[in-house]
Amino acid sequence: MGSIPIKPGNNGCFLPHRVGSIPILKGRREILEKKDSLLSAQKICKSFGKNNVLKSVDFDLEAGEVHALIGENGAGKSTLLKILFGIYQPTSGEIYLEGKAVRMKHPVDAIGHGIAMIHQEPSVFEDLSIAENIFTGHFDTRKIKWEDLNRKASEAMLEVGLEFSPGRMMKGLSVAEQQLIEIASALSSDAKIIFMDEPTASLTPSEVDNLLELIDSLRKKGKTIVYISHRLEEIKAVSDRITVLRDGEIVGTYLNAEITKDQIIQKMIGREFRAGGRESESKTFGQPFLEVEDISIPGIFEHVSFQIAKGEIMGVAGLMGAGRTEVARGIFGITPVKSGRIRIGGKEVKIESPEAAIKNKIALVPEDRQGLGLFVSEPIAFNTTFAIIDSMKKKLGYIDTKKEKKISEQYVEGLKTKCRSVTQKVGDLSGGNQQKVSLAKWISTNPDILILDEPTRGIDVGAKEEVYRLIRKLAEEGKCIMMISSELSEIISLSDKVMVMYEGKQTGMLRKDEITDVKILSAAHDCLEEAQ
Repeated sequence: MGSIPIKPGNNGCFLPHRVGSIPILKGRREILEKKDSLLSAQKICKSFGKNNVLKSVDFDLEAGEVHALIGENGAGKSTLLKILFGIYQPTSGEIYLEGKAVRMKHPVDAIGHGIAMIHQEPSVFEDLSIAENIFTGHFDTRKIKWEDLNRKASEAMLEVGLEFSPGRMMKGLSVAEQQLIEIASALSSDAKIIFMDEPTASLTPSEVDNLLELIDSLRKKGKTIVYISHRLEEIKAVSDRITVLRDGEIVGTYLNAEITKDQIIQKMIGREFRAGGRESESKTFGQPFLEVEDISIPGIFEHVSFQIAKGEIMGVAGLMGAGRTEVARGIFGITPVKSGRIRIGGKEVKIESPEAAIKNKIALVPEDRQGLGLFVSEPIAFNTTFAIIDSMKKKLGYIDTKKEKKISEQYVEGLKTKCRSVTQKVGDLSGGNQQKVSLAKWISTNPDILILDEPTRGIDVGAKEEVYRLIRKLAEEGKCIMMISSELSEIISLSDKVMVMYEGKQTGMLRKDEITDVKILSAAHDCLEEAQ
């Protein structure tokens, strides 16, 4: 979600000025004149084995528009763009560019036709310079004039708001900066059409705002953008038209001004969406089960204290870099705390490793599911049961594959994970379905304390509904839940209380009846007193 417009309060603090949405960009055209399509895909079908991913899809792109593609994980959004960019070949169907039939056999063909693609994770060469990355594939390596190359690279960077030295190495640039370099590369190749697949997934709120403003600027210059995102605020802020996909089929294409966020969600999931909140009134809980007292890791976070009872959900809010994930990793023993106390069920415990945490029935579903949570080259069954692998072994130490399969299939069914079978590699799943496998892995340990770090990041609205239902169910079963989230609506609707952090400090603890977006955002900027 993009950053909230803010105004200065007393003592230089900032308070939320407008909460709950990204401001709609003024450059957006509310009404599109009827014109011939710049790019048209007709009757596109794509199958992977028996899995029909796209089913007779028609998609038209008009010159100078920002066209949003939205749908649940597995709806076929990324597959459609990969076909249009030449990464995949369609099983059947035709592609037309300015009225002429074209075949995109390879991304080089798409680039030659003036199409560029910005992926969720930047595809850059970190050991090359910025200039070399911008012009990779655009120049004859036998006739390089470095002075001209660097000058043109600087001009391309200025178009996207960067002022780096063109000779600087890519290594060390942030994800947002790398993405801007990719956009600069697209502009340098005179791309008419730019595909953006979840470009804001790893960006900070201010970086999101900057990217949306850049997209608006590119539209004004006549560029055509296809924009995939799960974030409805961004879709509504920046797009001219919105195409909704569901289960590999086009539900419809709509003018932005003529469809609401609720209507988009209903069309995505084929039913009315209900936010995942619990009852609005405060609940009464028993004695604290997890007690964290004055824990610190010098230079990372300091003097954090909280208590969570069985059946209680404590939300943890704050800006990126506030220290929320670091607190979770400290409690789980990945980066052990250096001072303070942790008590479980009234007994003080020392947690200096994840093994010690698991022994004390603590589970952590990490934010970085590929780096810390999953073995992406291994099957779903292996990943689901990995944390309980000892219980999968027979007397001679061999894995009971029937038991492994049965347990993993139960979680696939319960979480509605989209896959061919539990033998499918996790790396072949969509991001949302990978997250479900990560959840299953740790829920299978039957923990007393469950720490969820961004549990719905990269998950579409339908899958979120299922995760919310699961979190509520686990709380009702008596689990002690600590949930870190950057989505205010998620924090507000699910939490019994909310701890807020700012730059490694705990700046607020809000009871259920105190939880509002204004108070959370104020505490996240260390200005809670201003909002009282």
